[in-house]
Amino acid sequence: MTTTTVRCPQREVSAFLRVPAVLEQRVLILPSDRLRVDEATLQVQSFANAPREVHSAEMQPPRYEALQYDGAGHRPVATRRPWWNPRFWTRRVWTWLCAAAVVIVIVIAVAATVTKKKAYPDYSALNYSLQDTYAGETFFDQFNYRTGYDPAHGFVHYVPHAEATQRNLTYATPSAAVLRVDTAVGPQDNPNASTGRFSVRIESTKTYNGGLFILDVRHTPYACGAWPALWLTDPYHWPDNGEIDIMESINQGTAGNAMTLHTTGGCSMGVVRKQTGTAIQDNCDHSVDKNAGCGVQGPGPTYGATLNSAGGSVVAVEWRSAGIRMWQFARNAVPADITSGKPNPAGWGVAAADFPGTDCDIGSHFKNHSIIANIDLCGDLVYGSWDKSGCPGTCQDLVANQPDSFKTAYWEFGSFQVYQPT
Repeated sequence: MTTTTVRCPQREVSAFLRVPAVLEQRVLILPSDRLRVDEATLQVQSFANAPREVHSAEMQPPRYEALQYDGAGHRPVATRRPWWNPRFWTRRVWTWLCAAAVVIVIVIAVAATVTKKKAYPDYSALNYSLQDTYAGETFFDQFNYRTGYDPAHGFVHYVPHAEATQRNLTYATPSAAVLRVDTAVGPQDNPNASTGRFSVRIESTKTYNGGLFILDVRHTPYACGAWPALWLTDPYHWPDNGEIDIMESINQGTAGNAMTLHTTGGCSMGVVRKQTGTAIQDNCDHSVDKNAGCGVQGPGPTYGATLNSAGGSVVAVEWRSAGIRMWQFARNAVPADITSGKPNPAGWGVAAADFPGTDCDIGSHFKNHSIIANIDLCGDLVYGSWDKSGCPGTCQDLVANQPDSFKTAYWEFGSFQVYQPT
């Protein structure tokens, strides 16, 4: 009997078996007169009941992960995928790579934040020359008088220049300028103070975008219900152009002087600072914590009766792109370079308040500021702490009915000097 052998190629078997664990190559041995082979399709056909014998031999299949399909999607071909080609990376590889990328980004961000927090600005000495002086009998001629609604919700009537002069609420001599609260109007007068007491708020006609401010303050206002402040801001674009509070306190002023910045978002003082005052909070954003701002508190003797009895102080504010710093010098400790007209902050030692520009763009947050001095009555800050103030009754009753309570509520200034870098 004549026999014919037909061998099925391994790759053909793989296509039909879909990669079995063990691949068998089968050899069919049939009588030649009972065998029919279709050469086009390689299919073997035999007649029924034809004797046949099957011999098997085990062969290892190609690795599953090395299989590729041809363009028709039906013929797997063994090949080695290059590890460096992203086209062949598995989902697990992509997951690990994404996780690693996130970790790297976090590490870089944390490192940048830590570096920023440890940085400190360059406060190298600048040469300053005198630009503006506010002093003498013409002191108030360089200011506008704010009238109308008080944005701080005070129980106060700010009067215009003419009325302030008539009521003796502002006056100047060759050596001093005084701004005070009305102490004449009582409950029986007409008009009385039942809707608020007369006071003054002045704003310099000239505006500034930086500089060195030397402010001679001889007397600070204090009284139950009083909220005085000496500050810088753009009153027509607040809070966009920021606010710099130089001297501020409430009621009797026993807590000391508060120095504070108020800004829009993106200005923080959670960085290295060099100051003698106590930081209250770091976020300067006015929308946080009811416009508390980023304040620095001075000790008790920096404001009120104790300061006044010592002749007041000279306050210096250096406002530059590197940051904003404030000093407060006792009357008997004013640096000689200030009295000589050649101020040099580099020699003044540690500031009372330091607001570095490390995490706050000073130039974009503080612009077009006027010098402002005012004495508000009651208002948001006073109302918020009245219960702990030790003051009698309510703030509004006190303001309306007790004019004598405000005899100590006045500012007295020697002069204001503004220097600019040359």
